[in-house]
Amino acid sequence: MNNDNCVFCRIANGEIPAHFVYNDDDVMAILDINPVAKGHMLVIPKYHAKYYHELPEKYAKKIATTLLLVTKALEAENYNILQNNGKLAGQEVPHVHFHVIPKPSKDEGLGIRFPSKQETSEALTELAKEIKEKIDKLL
Repeated sequence: MNNDNCVFCRIANGEIPAHFVYNDDDVMAILDINPVAKGHMLVIPKYHAKYYHELPEKYAKKIATTLLLVTKALEAENYNILQNNGKLAGQEVPHVHFHVIPKPSKDEGLGIRFPSKQETSEALTELAKEIKEKIDKLL
């Protein structure tokens, strides 16, 4: 970990206590100290990056494996996996992390609303083309 001001880096370095459910050289999973539901946990790479797209591929792959592991251990029929990038998107700690939040009932857990809107097929076709071209350049 490489940011002395980051709470997650400090947890990874043993400077701040946490309730670990998983911990290895690359990723940690801890219980959230302000849970939305019982079992709410965070999966956090031990690489300091503010945004998901800044992570080296090694850590992104390890996060995916760890998310699978902790969701199986959670044994929740319903749950959310949430990851926010930037303040406008709801990111409170500027270090990549994923929330795993059980949804045991209608009233417990995360409540999500997607303010969707209609889009024309032509606009979607053009947007898909633009994004695909960018992906092709990245490959």
